[in-house]
Amino acid sequence: MKLRLAIGFALIFFFALLLVQSQSHRITADEGRVLALETAWNHAEQNKDVAALDQLLAPQLGYVDYDGSIATKQEYLANVKKEGLEPEQIVNEEQNVHIFGNCAVATGIYREKGMNKGKAYNRRGRFTDTWVKVNDTWQCVASQSTLILRAPGAAK
Repeated sequence: MKLRLAIGFALIFFFALLLVQSQSHRITADEGRVLALETAWNHAEQNKDVAALDQLLAPQLGYVDYDGSIATKQEYLANVKKEGLEPEQIVNEEQNVHIFGNCAVATGIYREKGMNKGKAYNRRGRFTDTWVKVNDTWQCVASQSTLILRAPGAAK
């Protein structure tokens, strides 16, 4: 009887802890919106939808790619629609968004695979995107990505 009571209290404590933890991790409407925009960006880039990207990115966008190259919005859009570049999949994971008034900083890991000039590629990197809310619309003003390199001898 004492064992069942102890297990019952342990289960109640466990579920109470889960409830408190889940409530402390709820995202705000703006955080959810920015996360949705990050996903929309991936889909638009994957489908070479420069019209959708044009809506997501601010005119003043500063873009730093995984190789260290820097691009304006127009240069980035031209690169997306470039012949020979065929992304098959772009997905994010381990994302976080922090809101600072009308600014948001999104961080996470992206995975991208596809073909570039007939050669397969597969990238994994970290990203930081800075979003600004103007007239109730979020637009990305800065984006930076860094490749995550495999350690020598690591499994592929």
